[in-house]
Amino acid sequence: MNVRVSGMHRKAANRRKQVSRTLARVFAGWRTGLSGPVIVLQAGTAVNYFGTGLVLPFEIIYLHQARGFPTATAGLVLAAVMGTAAVVTPLSGALLDRFRAKPVLITGNLASALGYAGFAFAGRPWQAFVCSAVGGAGFGVANTANQVLSLTLVSAEQRASSIALRRVAGNFGLGSGATVAGFIVASANHLRAFQALYLFDGLTFAVFALVVLVGIPNPRLANAAPASDRGIGFRAVAHDRLFLILIAANIVLVMTGGALFSNILAPFAKAHTPVGPGEIGIVFFINTFFIVVAQIPATRVVKRMRRTHALAATSALFAFGLLAVLLATLTSSALTATAVLAGVAIVIAIGECAQFIVLGPIVADLAPPHLLGRYMSLYGLTFTAGVALGPAAGGALLATSPDAVWWGGALTAALTGAGLLRLGDRIPDPLLQTQCPPPQAAPDAMRDSPESVET
Repeated sequence: MNVRVSGMHRKAANRRKQVSRTLARVFAGWRTGLSGPVIVLQAGTAVNYFGTGLVLPFEIIYLHQARGFPTATAGLVLAAVMGTAAVVTPLSGALLDRFRAKPVLITGNLASALGYAGFAFAGRPWQAFVCSAVGGAGFGVANTANQVLSLTLVSAEQRASSIALRRVAGNFGLGSGATVAGFIVASANHLRAFQALYLFDGLTFAVFALVVLVGIPNPRLANAAPASDRGIGFRAVAHDRLFLILIAANIVLVMTGGALFSNILAPFAKAHTPVGPGEIGIVFFINTFFIVVAQIPATRVVKRMRRTHALAATSALFAFGLLAVLLATLTSSALTATAVLAGVAIVIAIGECAQFIVLGPIVADLAPPHLLGRYMSLYGLTFTAGVALGPAAGGALLATSPDAVWWGGALTAALTGAGLLRLGDRIPDPLLQTQCPPPQAAPDAMRDSPESVET
């Protein structure tokens, strides 16, 4: 009897050890090795995006139902936010090459706090447009400053992990904020509830500014390089042909990947598949959840790949995911169609995970230190362009040839991946540097030479 009991205890102990080892492997995949200030910075980012998530899904509802604006006017107010942010983003890049990122980030967040809190009291359209301009300008400045500050706080080897953590913080904050706001609006759908949401959103920007002020170092600016025949500032950036190719490719990937999935899938699925709004909501939840869970572990996988191969794989994932949408139109079962679209959501999420942690570090590696702000601002602007152009192109096709959205997008993504693959060794790659280590003085000499701007 004692032998049997001791054997059962040993088996139970072994099972506990196996579970502990499995959990240890899972949590090991989430270890970033980043310093405390970087983690504090991204915790502040999560709080900030939580506030944004509180208002983002309900902005038109607030302006139309609670304030009485026509829907067209409400849409223009929201467009003014992104429009102002897009205009300010390149200017913020030039600003960040002249001033340290920390005070610029604080200033941008305070402007956004003022703009978004002002929405709570915007009873007339002109007041809402003023708030949009102020909030959008702050957002454009702060977004670029956050990227630059995140990169200057880490080593080149940690850039992918830093970008991954920032994206996880943003997605987690947006998703949780939107969820909380949904319950608040459902239980108290009146003006004061919306005002409270906007005031709290403004408060999160102010809290983020305080976190940066108190808990984040203030790295020094890189020394400006001497002027060359290639020019200075954005003229120098414009002569970097490789960078221009990469940001053009990123616009296409954003259009065909995230933008088509986020903006066109829902109306297409509602009209051409048996799924309803509830199932569509589940599909989008799966996409966001998978990004939050997989983004950081994905950095370990991508680090083992050549960057050109990772970019080609990203394009292939987008192409496969877009084509798979058409499979959902071939069934009359809502469950089967939902399962297909959930698979699409996961494939697109994997592609987006790779896209961010490959392209971001490449851009940072290409940028001379004294032009990092300009490079990152233009790179950030490609996401705004892709998000704007994707729904425009997809919406036009949706009205004339719905299936063409998906096979056309897949073809475009595949061709973009093939073009990126052809870049080969022109893309800076840590794996190639490991296999063929350059002389110790080479990186500094290259960085200081005029030719390093050309690429």
